[in-house]
Amino acid sequence: MRYSANHKMETREKLLASSAVSAKKSGFSTVGVDGLMKAIGLSGGAFYSHFSSKDELFKAIVERELAQSLDRLSGDGAMDSMKLERCLKQYLSMSHVEQPEAGCALPVLGAEIARSDVQVREAAQTWICRLHESWARILGSDSLAWAILSQCVGALVVARMLVTPQIQRDVLKSSHVEISRRMAEQGLD
Repeated sequence: MRYSANHKMETREKLLASSAVSAKKSGFSTVGVDGLMKAIGLSGGAFYSHFSSKDELFKAIVERELAQSLDRLSGDGAMDSMKLERCLKQYLSMSHVEQPEAGCALPVLGAEIARSDVQVREAAQTWICRLHESWARILGSDSLAWAILSQCVGALVVARMLVTPQIQRDVLKSSHVEISRRMAEQGLD
């Protein structure tokens, strides 16, 4: 049976999307190649026509997810402090805590990225630095951009570790209040 010219690209995109959701829900290392392929209705053997290894897939997931995060969190360059504030409010929300598969990859995959080979970490660094640069332009401060980025990711990690929704909300609100205070000090309120 012959497949369309786009079939391989479409299958690869399905595999990336499905694997990203799986990785953000359960961790990347917990699912094998057979499980990843089964999720899109294909056999494990078909995996190798798209990626040479599971590590190559992970690098592609990291690049894809962080590119999407950059797009959501910095936009097309027309970002201003009000839009950044809206993004931060959405990032530090209970829906983001409760739906890791639909949000930023850093809080859920950060530890796996840190344990990965240098190519994965370099890919992550590229996208994280692009986000930092976008925020630094808006904030007028490299160090504040790093601090806010770290605060957001850390707050989400801590909130997801907790079980009581009210305590989770307290973590998110405290982080948002502190970030807003720092932005106001920069004259960005």
